[in-house]
Order: sequence, then structure tokens, then C-alpha cells
Amino acid sequence: MHQSYHIICGENKYTLRSGQTASSNRQQIHPSITSTMSRFSLQGRTALVTGGARGCGLAFARGLAEAGANVAIFDRIPPEEGFLSIEKEYGVRTAYYEVDVSSPESLATGFGAFQTDFNNALDICVPCAGINRHQTFLEFNYADHQELLGVNVLGLFHTAQLAARQMIANGTKHGSIVLVASMASHVAVRSQLCSAYCGSKGAVRAMCPAIAKELAEYGIRVNSISPGYVRTEMTAAFPHLIEEWKSAAMNGRIAEPEDIMGACVFLASDASSYMTGQDVIVDGGVTKW
Repeated sequence: MHQSYHIICGENKYTLRSGQTASSNRQQIHPSITSTMSRFSLQGRTALVTGGARGCGLAFARGLAEAGANVAIFDRIPPEEGFLSIEKEYGVRTAYYEVDVSSPESLATGFGAFQTDFNNALDICVPCAGINRHQTFLEFNYADHQELLGVNVLGLFHTAQLAARQMIANGTKHGSIVLVASMASHVAVRSQLCSAYCGSKGAVRAMCPAIAKELAEYGIRVNSISPGYVRTEMTAAFPHLIEEWKSAAMNGRIAEPEDIMGACVFLASDASSYMTGQDVIVDGGVTKW
């Protein structure tokens, strides 16, 4: 029985049967084992999303569930109906845990309950919880800065750490951590006063490849997403900036959370199995002109 192989030589692709040969300076042989769409499936996997009660976190939770994953969320507030309807819509298991990621005690308690309820299963973690403070650099006080870093940097870091420990313990073969950075880690945001926020998201983007390097030996991939202007509760405080944000994007609109969802599902799935340590910018082109 012959098996087909794809031979990729520069930009040219040839399909050969076993026993045939192809010559090229650069050739990589990939057995035709799975279909493209099956690599996006998360069937039978378990995901944890922080900040999953609303906004981008909720969109990520729904996207992962639609792809087949059981989904648990951590948040300080109860989830919206969009989360509560997931089980019925997609036939997966869900759970909500009231957790403050900036509190080591709360985070540890949340992970303990999650591990018990889901029999230590965990394949995907998306630390999405985040806050912002609209203050000038010269006026930003220490307490507010400490709170922001506690959620955006320390909370994210230790969520990923606890998730990685759980993945290593359960021996998952599909470990993926998707950190949530921001367009603000790439450029100064002209329309907002958010130097501290930019710094916190810069920390997320910087830690991504370093964590990826350390977790590679365990087969766990780590990537980040940098969303642009997204219509969420966080940006709802700035209705006067909507038109400016639209004009800043090449495609003339700001994103809905669902516009960012696809990147999360991609990075969580086997479709991105050769990606780790990378940042994916989903900003409508804002940072490119």
C-alpha cells in the first residue's frame, strides 16, 4: 500500500507516492495523516480561561468550547449568559470559579477546586484577566500601579505557572498556554493615557518566549496574542474615542471579541503545533502604518 507525502521545496509543493524521490536543496517530508480542519479540533481537551466572564475572555471560552473543549473560567464576577449557555449549545462541560488572580491564596484555591472537579485534566490555559487605569505617567500612583501589575503581570504569570504544573502532572500531549498581551506592548497608544498598562503588557510579551523555552521539554507550547482596539467593557469607558480608533485601523473598524477568538483557538489547537514563543498581533493593521 502506497503512502502519499507532501514535498515542500521553497514555494513549490509536490505530492509523491512512496518509492518516488524528489531532489531539492530544501525538502521537508510530511506524511498526509490528518485533514486541515481536524487539526483545529479540541475534542476531549480541557481549557481554563481567566477573565472569562465577559469580553475577550468570554469569547475565548466560547470559541474553545465550540471547537470541542470542556471549559472552566476564573473571574471575580459571575459570568454572562453567553457562558452559561455553552453546555447546551456545544455539549461540553463548563464551570465557573470565583477567583481573584492577583491573590495567591485565591488563585491556589481556584486551581485546587478546578483540579478536583476536572480530575486534574488541563490541556489549554488562557490567562486573559486584565485591568487598565487611565492616568498620566506623572500622576500614576504606586497603589494603582501595584494593583495593575498584580493582575496583568503577576496574576498572569502565576496562572500560567500553576497551569503548566498541572499539565506536566497529568502528562498532556497537547499542552498550550496562550498569554494575552496587547497592541499596547508594541506601540504607544496615542489616544489613551496608559503608560503603566503598556508596560504590563510589554512584560507579558517579553515573558512569553522565555516561558516557552523552559516548557518546551515538557511538550507545552506558549504563545501570546496582542489584540488591538476591541469593543469590550474595558473600552466602553471611552465612547468618545471610537471614531478615532476606527480611523486608526486599516479596515476602518474596531474589533469585536469574536474577531480575536479565532487566533486563540488556532494557538490552542494542533493547527499551530510548530508555533511556540510567538506573539500574534490581531489589530486590524493599527501597528503596521
